Amino acid sequence: MWVAHRGAGKLAPENTMSAFRLGAAHGYRMFECDAKLSKDGVLFLLHDATLDRTTNGHGTGGALTMGDIAQLDAGSWHSRAFAGEALPTLEALARWCLANHLFLNVEIKPTPGQEEDTGRACGALMNRIWPQDIVQPLFTSFKPEALKGAMDVAPHIPRGLLVDKFADGTGDADLKIATGLGCSAMVLNHALWNTELVAKVHGAGLRCSSYTVNDEWAAQRLIDLNTDGIITDRVDLFSPAQTGPTR
Repeated sequence: MWVAHRGAGKLAPENTMSAFRLGAAHGYRMFECDAKLSKDGVLFLLHDATLDRTTNGHGTGGALTMGDIAQLDAGSWHSRAFAGEALPTLEALARWCLANHLFLNVEIKPTPGQEEDTGRACGALMNRIWPQDIVQPLFTSFKPEALKGAMDVAPHIPRGLLVDKFADGTGDADLKIATGLGCSAMVLNHALWNTELVAKVHGAGLRCSSYTVNDEWAAQRLIDLNTDGIITDRVDLFSPAQTGPTR
């Protein structure tokens, strides 16, 4: 499964509806986004803890109400063509995915200190709007507490542990955390995968996925290792239909 990172990678301002629409226009069927809580408890899309890099706002995103967040310009930083683009709510993106029969990977990206609350809110939202008789979204997070919160509220929604660096150098400790949380996948920095680890994770009944893969050689290595998912910015380079060689 090929997954479009933050909508359309770098072709449009990340985590905006324009980015997801552009990713879909390139044929992508599954999208990754970053979700956090506003001051008034609304889940919205933003990667960083602060607003400065991707909006005309400043400071901690989660310190604002959704009404204030909705007024921000989240597109001009990228290019003039996207000036005035808004930061959507997670509900808006989820409903767009449902309407278009698309798949969703929600990275729970909490403001520090809100890990469990953000996970619980994500679970509650999907319980409310996502039908249980279709393919469920995937919740992922670097924060085990966030996944625990999601699991407590929506145990039927699959979870994946994100890992950038191994806690013990081998991945065994992280795999133990993932299995303890009932995860169905591990989503690693792509450079961490090797033949032994793929076999070990598959042997534990979990899927193997990778971020963020933007080069053909890296994608080919992961395909050759028999991993299951690739998250990419390069929606213009990789076809989401390909399952074999990238070249």
